[in-house]
Amino acid sequence: MWLIEVGYLTGQQLPRGDVARWAPPVLLPPTAVLFCVAAGWVWWGSVVARTRSPLREPWIAASLVFVAIFSVFCGVASVNDPSFSVGILSAAVTGLVMIGLFFIPAACSCQLPDVIRRRATDSVEDLRP
Repeated sequence: MWLIEVGYLTGQQLPRGDVARWAPPVLLPPTAVLFCVAAGWVWWGSVVARTRSPLREPWIAASLVFVAIFSVFCGVASVNDPSFSVGILSAAVTGLVMIGLFFIPAACSCQLPDVIRRRATDSVEDLRP
């Protein structure tokens, strides 16, 4: 909801008749959700399969950075008097939402208990001399 409102307010600051007025409120929320959940899904698949972390892939990192920058920009641009505190608030909300969306695939997975048990036994074995 925050992204929709921020996108709407940002779009309203564009001149009337500008085609881009509809883009921030319509495109930003689904894009952010899609990129964050997709990155989380790919990461969770690598955790389950015990492969190299896909967060090192440039396209995943670039998509998450794009969503973060655009979201913070819209948050700052949507207020009448942008300030440093507005930027911090926008960055905090963006970060919390992106983290929540990123971990949805792991939280919904039926393999989560197995991965936790496996990680616990791996860490115990690492501690043994």
